[in-house]
Amino acid sequence: MFARRLRALLLAAVSVTALAACSATPAPVPSVPTGHATASASGSRLPDPHSLTGPSTARSVAEVQPLARSPRATLPVTVTDVRGRSVTIADTSRILALDLYGTLADTVVALGLGDRLVGRGSSNTLASMADLPVVTHDGHELSGEAILSLRPSVVLTDTTLGPLSVQEQVAASGVPVVFLDPKRSISSTGDQVRAVAHALGVDAAGDELARRVAGEIADAKTRIAAMAPADPARRLRMAFLYVRGTAGIFFVLGKGSGADELIDGIGGIDVATQAGITGIKPATSEALLATDPEVILVMTDGLASTGGVDGLLARPGVAETTAGRNRRVVDMADGQVLSFGPTTAAVLLSLARAVYEPGS
Repeated sequence: MFARRLRALLLAAVSVTALAACSATPAPVPSVPTGHATASASGSRLPDPHSLTGPSTARSVAEVQPLARSPRATLPVTVTDVRGRSVTIADTSRILALDLYGTLADTVVALGLGDRLVGRGSSNTLASMADLPVVTHDGHELSGEAILSLRPSVVLTDTTLGPLSVQEQVAASGVPVVFLDPKRSISSTGDQVRAVAHALGVDAAGDELARRVAGEIADAKTRIAAMAPADPARRLRMAFLYVRGTAGIFFVLGKGSGADELIDGIGGIDVATQAGITGIKPATSEALLATDPEVILVMTDGLASTGGVDGLLARPGVAETTAGRNRRVVDMADGQVLSFGPTTAAVLLSLARAVYEPGS
């Protein structure tokens, strides 16, 4: 499963690079040369995206906006989680929502239940969660002692965090632990929202939030369509690379990884999917030269850990790609770019602006 492998890569990366947090860091302002223009969402003229050079950083998205009305929970509720286990939740006064991407806690906040969160993982970087105690250590590894010390009444989690023995330890102590689907994609965002809401006994709020998020995503795609080339043959060729440190942690994300939907969502062509790459595969020099992306997407902390753009270009094959020759590397905060939750629309817009309107 892609999520488990990505988690293993992140845990390995932590030991190699000692990077524990997932927060955005500044990157150089890109060069924006004159070129053939396309129209932006606001109607202004943009340079031909194929003529752009230099790196850019997508802005971190704003705080999650909760629903206008605080939901009233109908409890107890019994759910069958993704592992096939029946779990009964009778109390949602002290919630822990823990996954690699930070999506589950973001969803709790968006449902209007953020005041019930008692802790967070290192991927949850929203200001509204800043004062909550962190229950992961070494970056993304769960601490059973830290979790139990917070006396949670329910834990929502998935298989992207572990070790599994910690979640089992918490469940054995009598705390309801609900495992949710670890898959993250634009198309599954609504289902994920409804699953979180159902586990917390607020189904109506889940339906409302899912409709809101779907509308926001549709609006974002309309605005992005005005930035990206209208001709499918003129779309930018993009690759999402996962990199940590300066050693062997270097992969390309392909079909089914979530990166494919992200790239399509910002009007690009995912060269990995086009080349038949599925899941996550080593980013060999042969693979990079064969796919030859014009834009490389990366996570901000990953880019920093490998020595920035210069360090990335030093890896075999990168400098020889079109993106490498033009230094077209676009990064976004680790805890946001593949989170696919209530902030999906904002992530798409922010990343699209960094690709088509760098420096805006």
